[in-house]
Amino acid sequence: MTTICSVRFNGKTAIAGDGQVTLGEKVIAKATARKIRRIYHDRVIIGFAGGVADAVSLQDMLEGKLEAYNGDLRRAAVEMAQAWRKDPTLQKLNAMLIAFNDKDLLLISGNGEVLEPDENVVAIGSGGNFAQAAAIAMTRHANDMQADEIAHEAVKIASGIDVFTDDHIVTDEI
Repeated sequence: MTTICSVRFNGKTAIAGDGQVTLGEKVIAKATARKIRRIYHDRVIIGFAGGVADAVSLQDMLEGKLEAYNGDLRRAAVEMAQAWRKDPTLQKLNAMLIAFNDKDLLLISGNGEVLEPDENVVAIGSGGNFAQAAAIAMTRHANDMQADEIAHEAVKIASGIDVFTDDHIVTDEI
């Protein structure tokens, strides 16, 4: 379980995520996992929630699709989501991804969905709803903040509510 939140604000897109990895419902196995990564020549940033091995498989698949479609994130995401949905082996993967570059901010799910958020905020994981609500409020009312500060603060707020989210937060932005 985890919380990943991405925000597009004032011309920048940022992502923040905690580092907690849990085993089952009761054991914190690691507090400093890195669930945010740069892929495709550092031009796409992804964040994932769900099983780590599953997320790495999806990362590899997305990178392959980005290579196949010359870095077109939107097309690569749709092709990946279609493959994920159609392949019985891939359907067993338990993860969600946020992916963005300088043009697109997308949520990619195993249901075959590729969604672009209405409010330039998207969050996933066990604390995703808390982080998303906090980030939307900040984008509406905190004009003096930057995208990375909003994403970081949103995950920090979620960590105070969701027991599966910690406050070892990593951020990145384009």
